Amino acid sequence: MLELEKDPELKLKELGLTLPTAAKPVASYIPVLIYSDLLLTSGTLPLKDGKVAYTGKMGEKNNPIEIGYEASKLAALNSLSVVRDTLGSLSKVKRVIKVTGFVNSASGFTDQPKVVNGASELLVSIFGEAGKHVRSALGVAELPLNALVEIEFIYQIK
Repeated sequence: MLELEKDPELKLKELGLTLPTAAKPVASYIPVLIYSDLLLTSGTLPLKDGKVAYTGKMGEKNNPIEIGYEASKLAALNSLSVVRDTLGSLSKVKRVIKVTGFVNSASGFTDQPKVVNGASELLVSIFGEAGKHVRSALGVAELPLNALVEIEFIYQIK
C-alpha cells in the first residue's frame, strides 16, 4: 500500500509555499465533490488574490514555457487550498489519481505536457510517490477569463 512519505503540510512549509485562500466559484458549479474515497475538483485556474494571474495563449511571445509551468503550479496550489478547506488537512489525501490540464494554446503550439508539468511536479514534490498520477494535457482554443491554464484534479482520500 502506498503511504505518504511526509506530512504534506510540513512539505509545503519546507518548500517555502503557502496555499492561497480557496477561490469561490466564478459560475454555477461546486468547486469539489466527494464520491466514495475520491475527491474531484472542478477546473482550477491560476488565481492570485482573486484574479487570474496568467492570461493569454501559450505559443505567443509573452508566454514562454516557464510562464505556463508557473501558471500550472499556481493552479495546483489553488486546487490544494480547496482540498484543505474541504478536508481540514492535506494529510487526508491518500494519493493523487489524475490530473487533466487544459492549456490555452495558439495555433501550432504542441508543448502542453511541458506546461502541465508545473502541476505534476509540484504534486510529486509535496506528496512524494503518492503524488504520481495519470494525466492528460490538452490544447484548447479558449479558457474562461482568458486564463492560460485550467486544471482538474482527482484525489483519493482517507
